[in-house]
Amino acid sequence: MSVLRVGNASGFYGDRFSAWREMLDGGELDVLTGDYLAELTMLILGRDRMRDPALGYAKTFLRQLEGCLGTALDRGVRLVTNAGGLNPAGLAAAIGALADRLGLRVRIGYVEGDALARPDALTANAYLGAFGIAACLDAGADVVVTGRVTDASLAVGPAIARFGWTRDDLDALAGATVAGHLIECGAQVTGGNFSFFTELPDGGHRPGFPIAELHPDGSAVLTKYPGTGGAVTIETVTAQLLYEVGGPAYLGPDVVTRLDTVRLSPDGPDRIRVSGVRGTPPPDTLKVGVNNLGGFRNSMTFVLCGLDIPAKAALIRGQLEEAVGPAGLEFVLARTDHPDATDTEAASALLHVHLRDGDRARAGRAFSAAAVELALASYPGCTLTTPPGDATPYGVFTADAVRQDAVAHVAVLPDGIRVPIAPPVRTAAPPADEPAAGVTGGQPHIGPTRRGPLGELVGARSGDKGGDANLGVWARTDATWTWLRDWLTVARLAELLPETAPLTVERYELPNLRAVNFVIRGLLGQGVAASTRFDPQAKALGELLRSRLVDLPADLAPEVPS
Repeated sequence: MSVLRVGNASGFYGDRFSAWREMLDGGELDVLTGDYLAELTMLILGRDRMRDPALGYAKTFLRQLEGCLGTALDRGVRLVTNAGGLNPAGLAAAIGALADRLGLRVRIGYVEGDALARPDALTANAYLGAFGIAACLDAGADVVVTGRVTDASLAVGPAIARFGWTRDDLDALAGATVAGHLIECGAQVTGGNFSFFTELPDGGHRPGFPIAELHPDGSAVLTKYPGTGGAVTIETVTAQLLYEVGGPAYLGPDVVTRLDTVRLSPDGPDRIRVSGVRGTPPPDTLKVGVNNLGGFRNSMTFVLCGLDIPAKAALIRGQLEEAVGPAGLEFVLARTDHPDATDTEAASALLHVHLRDGDRARAGRAFSAAAVELALASYPGCTLTTPPGDATPYGVFTADAVRQDAVAHVAVLPDGIRVPIAPPVRTAAPPADEPAAGVTGGQPHIGPTRRGPLGELVGARSGDKGGDANLGVWARTDATWTWLRDWLTVARLAELLPETAPLTVERYELPNLRAVNFVIRGLLGQGVAASTRFDPQAKALGELLRSRLVDLPADLAPEVPS
């Protein structure tokens, strides 16, 4: 019942190729996980499978494994990954063939049942839990491959197998879920994409990948190998904890994790203890992610230099609507120009023109050629950033739910035996977390203020969930939290980020983290693959907020992180 050391070597399909080798060579581990799946990734894998039914998994993982499978076996490090995507059985077979070619004996288990029969969908996958992974490990698997499980399940499954947890160990499952969520995005918890990256020991140049030391009660210590870049601090952990979450009740297939119970405390250099996490029974449904092809799209960007920028943009709009028709056209004017600039780039704005259509021909050369044909027949100084191009297909993501007992969650053990994983017997309706309006306690700040960017006092992290975005904002000190909690309301957010004003915005408080989290419904439209937004995954939304000039309390000078 000793500590279980779980590392992570991939946060997305395309993450640092060498990370598997770095983590296996860097120190002691019991399990090494790799997260490859996201909503957009499932669309990419779906299109791969359309071309070749034998594909549908993350091919990169096989190439990474070729150089380090032997090392993992020699050191007794078990590998758990969702790189199976839409075809976990296919990836398991490919790993077996790789092992044969390398002269290695490896026991491989895989988890399936997430793929749902939806004839009208390109992909439809339920988010499975961790007990199938645990069953494969209990049967002696050296490598476990899954399809669409929740990201945190990659760490929760090994903890279930090590500590013998049952479905009734809700607090332990919740604690491991937090640990899994913290390491699932790789270097994001060790200083990657961190608001205060300039304060990191290496300036954020090459953060190491994370390790969670899990304990039998579900508590954990987040850390990294000594000598690797980045840092593990209260704030780097807070930032990742706020990533792509909603209300305090974090729904999962095995447990509902109460994020408002998480406590973070220092445990030494680059070591943060995560404790106190409480869990409640899961819902009787599983989230289902559905991808469909939505049609075709194309984009062209005009450079508008100097005077009369709005009039130039209006001229292009009229000309293109006349040439190809207005249906499906979208015009976005980015005022990147500066008055009295001394060079062309600084004096120029960008007009992004997007076209989405079910007709590939109209969205393709018919559109882009019409744009290029305006080069000598439009506004003065007309130029574009790209030559004409063809349309590309885009996807639309939606989410719904299916009853847990309607999904055939199966663990396929290394000897080929198929073990059905029963759904939880004890379930509960999802908790109804009430959004907090703001000004929930204390008094508004009274005293002198100074003008400055909000980011002097707070950090932020933002991300996407289908067509919605989340924006987590944390205070660096207790005094700043008292101010932030009362000051940053939904109405204030609408003032600072006007694009949120017409949308439904939910605001949740997490006092243990000195943080507020906003869920912005519909900001990303039909999801990342369909979005024409400049920041389609809302990754930079938090940094935009931090850059806004506001009246800061003068007595809350920037302080070093805790």
